[in-house]
Amino acid sequence: MKVSQDSAADLIARLLKRRGIERVFALCGGHIMPIWMSLDAHGIRIIDVRDERAAVHMAQAHAELTGELGVALVTAGPGLTNAITGIANAHVSRAPILVLSGGNPRPQENRGGLQDLDATHLVRTITRYARTVRDATLVLPELDEAISRALGEGGDPGPSYIDFPVDTLRDIVPKPMQLEEHLRPKPRSVTRPDPQRVKEALDLLWSGKRVLVISGRGARGAGQELVALLDRLGAAYLDTGESRGLVPDTHPSVVAAMRGAVMQDADVIMTIGRRLDFQLAYGSPAIFGKAKFIRIGDAPSEVRDNRRGDVEILASPAETLREIVDAAGNRAPALDKQWATKLRSGHEERARKLQQTMASAPAGSDGRLHPNKVLAAVQQAIGDNAVIITDGGDFLSFSRVGLNAPAMLDPGPFGCIGVGVPYGVAASLAFPDRPVVVATGDGSFGFNAMEVDTAVRHKAPVLIVVANNGAWQIEVHDQKVTHGKVVGTQLQFSDHAAMARAFGMHAERVEREEQLKPAIEKALANRPALLDVVVTPDAVSSDAKTGLAWVPDLQPLAAWDEAERKWRGVA
Repeated sequence: MKVSQDSAADLIARLLKRRGIERVFALCGGHIMPIWMSLDAHGIRIIDVRDERAAVHMAQAHAELTGELGVALVTAGPGLTNAITGIANAHVSRAPILVLSGGNPRPQENRGGLQDLDATHLVRTITRYARTVRDATLVLPELDEAISRALGEGGDPGPSYIDFPVDTLRDIVPKPMQLEEHLRPKPRSVTRPDPQRVKEALDLLWSGKRVLVISGRGARGAGQELVALLDRLGAAYLDTGESRGLVPDTHPSVVAAMRGAVMQDADVIMTIGRRLDFQLAYGSPAIFGKAKFIRIGDAPSEVRDNRRGDVEILASPAETLREIVDAAGNRAPALDKQWATKLRSGHEERARKLQQTMASAPAGSDGRLHPNKVLAAVQQAIGDNAVIITDGGDFLSFSRVGLNAPAMLDPGPFGCIGVGVPYGVAASLAFPDRPVVVATGDGSFGFNAMEVDTAVRHKAPVLIVVANNGAWQIEVHDQKVTHGKVVGTQLQFSDHAAMARAFGMHAERVEREEQLKPAIEKALANRPALLDVVVTPDAVSSDAKTGLAWVPDLQPLAAWDEAERKWRGVA
């Protein structure tokens, strides 16, 4: 049945077009066909994928890298259930995405129809807004509200979900109900900070001797303001996976290689758009001592979780940082410059050693390449304007410290491995003129390996580097050390390059060091491309050593867990 002008489906596409949406990540189905055809009619590009989870992952990557709304379209029943992992990942990551779906015609609801499911009820706990819209005249106001909620208007940003019975999508919306107030783009709200809170933050920052600044998701739009604050204050700075690349590694405040020491030693800690989650030891005094906290964020969860701040500012991070610097004027900070210089020197020394050891990393006892050797070659080849996606467990641990770029994404606080290929496809479509590299383990690659087909069909210029060690290596290491045997954690050294070539992608299997550099250069020149690099299982990552596999009771890492027990006074 052809989609009519002024139908609900037509208005959905019209609204998205007005809001600047250029592409929607989707997998087709009968229940969403009216939306599908309307998107095409309005010139919105459909990036059709091979699994709905990948569509939502792509929408999230687009949102996180561009700062825009990401949109996914999935069909009813299993289409929605396939998408749930992606929705949950966006929920935990606070990524602004809109997920659209369809359902049975209203006369067939709750009667055992094809793919019939109360999807809205299913996703309500992992979305900011979830509705089934059965009246076509409500489509525009509901979409308007869903987008506002996804973008964090009035709360944390995150996924919004709306589905529509397919007969609703075909219904005509009367002209008087097509209100411009719902269709037109809305300016993003900017919340100014309370001047009194700004003064309190300034006083605490400028009186601190050992000040540490930690950035997260909410700081992404405040890069210039953050650098200006660090220039003025001289504080130590740590990025996290949510904000990698925001401050150049050449900046004198960056002390990433001294993470453990600075977390324990700081007397004032300012978080910017960053939750104190497991990656930051939940802000526990066992790790951070008696440090005073300043919490700044545009989302409530980034201001109050786990540790309350001595100063809390729920406002735009960019505006807040700008006003702090302006209010400081010529006031001299009390920062211990010798402390900051020592940290930076330690960082630089460790970074130099890391570069040297990566480039010279010896092969394993099996003669296979060390993961660090691979990463060193990739980093050297991609230049200084790349977008890097890191994915996996063991290889992610190596990549986290071995790769650096102005824009980076990883599986995030949900630990959602398998995002690498879909993230890379979306990133390369958003930034076709920049090198986009996915560094993924072979286990995580398998989750969405079929999306190499999507990359080829849509000419997404991504380079996928698969570190092939034939195992879920962190778990293999833990099983050997803790249990004395390996059970169900080994894979094959599969030929992933052969699979990629079957879908028409440039691909090469790399097994020796002399193949590595020319293979990377050729792959970069022939994207989309995949390199299947066989690496040694002998290499033990830092994450494999720290307790991630066996999950300590109180903290995520063994050393933190021991410190927490000591602080609490428990055995």
